[in-house]
Amino acid sequence: MPIKFENVGIAVRDLEEAIAFFTDLGLTVLGRDTVSGEWADTAVGLDGNHARIAMLQTPDGTGRLELFEYLHPEAIETEPTRPHEIGMHRVAFSVDDIDESLGIAARHGCHPLRGVANYQDAYKLAYVRGPSGIIVMLAEDLTKS
Repeated sequence: MPIKFENVGIAVRDLEEAIAFFTDLGLTVLGRDTVSGEWADTAVGLDGNHARIAMLQTPDGTGRLELFEYLHPEAIETEPTRPHEIGMHRVAFSVDDIDESLGIAARHGCHPLRGVANYQDAYKLAYVRGPSGIIVMLAEDLTKS
């Protein structure tokens, strides 16, 4: 049976803030909606599920993020994920210029967890704490001319 990657879904505390962050990095909004009803309760496994959602896509069309802000049930705040915890870890993006991307992130109050690393002169990498505590990895391919 063939399988195709569809998207990564991330619950956020402020949908507009998250959309602004990811669109400033270069993603585009494919659509927005408010979802609720029996189908949503069944699919998600929450009674009274009601959320605002936005689907974003990378410029090359291969990657999608579904961001959702819960209206009901009330969202549960948790501690931000740390890099060594089991479970959803991070979302990663290739960028043309990591310094430019980090500047964009900084304008949103989002900064690297430690700094920018150089992996074998092939990549410059940084983990950024994004909106709602999401870990976002930015990677610049140094082998591209």
